[in-house]
Amino acid sequence: MSIRNNNNRLVNPAAAAALDKFKLEVAQELNISNDYQSGYWGNMTSRECGSVGGEMVKRMIQHYEDNVASQQQ
Repeated sequence: MSIRNNNNRLVNPAAAAALDKFKLEVAQELNISNDYQSGYWGNMTSRECGSVGGEMVKRMIQHYEDNVASQQQ
């Protein structure tokens, strides 16, 4: 067996609180069940967690693209 590496470290640890807040905002906007508000996501389905993560990535990419486009103008 191999030892599992955890590569889910933030590049900027100071951003952890902002990302947690962002995750809660996205979950609320997607009308995910209120179980996420406790901070424990273990009761959530994989589909719900994936929806939140996917939407977060989608919005981060959109934000980056908007910034790049505005710098090139």
